[in-house]
Amino acid sequence: MAKFYKFPQGAVEHLSKRDKKLGRAMAEIGPIKAAVQSDPFKSLASSIVSQQISGRAAESIWNRLEAALGGVSPESVLAAADEKIRACGMSARKTEYLRGAAEAVECGALDFPKLKKADDALLIERLTQLRGVGTWTAEMLLIFTFGRHNILSFDDLGIRHGLMRLHSLEAISKKDFEKYRELYSPYGTVASLYLWRIAG
Repeated sequence: MAKFYKFPQGAVEHLSKRDKKLGRAMAEIGPIKAAVQSDPFKSLASSIVSQQISGRAAESIWNRLEAALGGVSPESVLAAADEKIRACGMSARKTEYLRGAAEAVECGALDFPKLKKADDALLIERLTQLRGVGTWTAEMLLIFTFGRHNILSFDDLGIRHGLMRLHSLEAISKKDFEKYRELYSPYGTVASLYLWRIAG
C-alpha cells in the first residue's frame, strides 16, 4: 500500500498567511499527494541511480537492478559483482557510490534507526559524508523518506523556478532564497511540494 507525506496540521493556513501569492496558488492547486518511501537505503540507492539522467531512464535502470539483485538492499548490493550491477545500466562511478552506501549501512557508519531521531542538519551532514551524496540528495531523502517538515532546497531547480514564477522574479540569489526559507518555516516542505507544481 502506497504511503504519502503527511501534511502537518495548519501548515497550509500558516503558509497562506505568510505568503498571499502562495496561498492563492495552493487554493487553486488543491490538496497534493506526495508518495514517500519508508526504506531509507532504497531511497538512497534510488537517488544515486537517478543522478543526472531522465526519470524514465532511472526507472528502467532501477527495475533492472531490482530484478538482477532480487531486491535492492545493502546485502544484495554487497553480494553482487560490479559487472552485474553495471550490466543494469549503472556507470562505474555510480556502482562505486552504491557499494559505498551499502558498506556504510553494513558497518554501522550509517545507522538509519539512530539517524531518524537526529535533527535535519545532522542528518544532512551524515548523509553527505557518503561519496556521491550531495546536499540536494540528502534533502530529498529528508522529505521523501524521513517526512521532515521544513525542507526548502536551494539546490533544487524546480523549487527555485517555482518561487521565481510565483513572485515574477527573473532570478533568485541565495540571500533572497534564505528570506523565503525563513518566511515558510517551519513548513518549508509543504511549500516545496506546491512550488514544484507551480514550476510545472
